[in-house]
Amino acid sequence: MKLISPELKSHLSAELTTMATCWVLTRRDGVRLAFSTHDREFDFNNLTFKPVNSFLPSSVSTTNSLNVDNLEISALLSSDGLMEKDIRAGLFDYAAISIFRLNWQDLTQGELFMRRGWLGQFTLKDQQFSVEIRGLTQKLQQVIGTVFSPECRADLGADSCHVNLEQYAVVGTVTTVIGPDSFSDSNRLEATGWYDYGLLRWLTGGNAGRKVEVKNFASGQFTLYDALPDAVMIGDRYLAVAGCDKRAVTCKGKFHNFNNFRGETAIPGTDALYYYPGLK
Repeated sequence: MKLISPELKSHLSAELTTMATCWVLTRRDGVRLAFSTHDREFDFNNLTFKPVNSFLPSSVSTTNSLNVDNLEISALLSSDGLMEKDIRAGLFDYAAISIFRLNWQDLTQGELFMRRGWLGQFTLKDQQFSVEIRGLTQKLQQVIGTVFSPECRADLGADSCHVNLEQYAVVGTVTTVIGPDSFSDSNRLEATGWYDYGLLRWLTGGNAGRKVEVKNFASGQFTLYDALPDAVMIGDRYLAVAGCDKRAVTCKGKFHNFNNFRGETAIPGTDALYYYPGLK
């Protein structure tokens, strides 16, 4: 049961209503953004709600089981606070969201709470995005603890890994721009694959502060998994950390850290299911 003011309840029972759907985003860095389906800005709860064109929330379905409630929001990237490069940079990953409705003609009637949760998977296409809203029940479907695996379950440099990333990090400068997702540094003499799956953070240039994952490294050339929102320029400086493919041979030969390997190299494969007495 939802608790609302008598004034708002009376307004909802009228033949004509002036309700607007609002949503407040709180990013992990503390930045708060407020939007609504109304065509004008208005202030509510010390926040300025900006209009978003083509805002389309899906229907909400809730059950008494532990299924994840289905709710998705679609909108055009037409607001100053919602930019594609920020979404691709991960600034909105796992941001908290609150969705409610209110009477924009009389804000004193209060809000009709709809949903609260976290942003999930983004889908970007033709200057439009859609994103899943995940609630507490979604966390109940996640694996708690660890599972057996032949590959390492630790992240490179994490507490369970104990590798000192400073020993495997270098600062470099772009000497040749190849494309929106690739460049080269003629001073990089490391072996092919040294930075595969590693992280690269831009120190200067239009992408300063952004972190990206390296897809491939060979002969001083970096190829990234995603194209950068701003063009890479010759002279841009970066910090690159060697990558780990989670294999035991890499942990032993590249990082000399096999004592902390978080995998089980002796786990039999699925073909072991066919090994039974009498099988030829």
